Amino acid sequence: MPMKPKHPCSYPGCPQLTTNRFCEEHTKKESQRYERYDRDPAKWKRYGRSWRRIRDQQLAAHPLCEQCNKKDKISPAREVHHIKPLSRGGTNESDNLMSLCTPCHSEITAREGGRWK
Repeated sequence: MPMKPKHPCSYPGCPQLTTNRFCEEHTKKESQRYERYDRDPAKWKRYGRSWRRIRDQQLAAHPLCEQCNKKDKISPAREVHHIKPLSRGGTNESDNLMSLCTPCHSEITAREGGRWK
């Protein structure tokens, strides 16, 4: 199958040809710009260093996916889900957290309309 032709990088003034939106040099720069300016600033307050500690403690206490466990399957948990989202008044207390594998977490998030609203 023939490959698509390369096109100029979308970064202003960059003459490099690429098959992606940005060349390798500007992909990282654009990602940093997005994280700094276009992303919701409240996200940094909710998911900072303290969240990472809470998340690590939850995964250490519950290393297996709780949804898969209910279906008699064994899957390692990779993500921590808020049963009641922080945006709707939930907390980071352990009774509001659930250890999940990535597919189960994506399924629940899509069903609840969290990320793709």
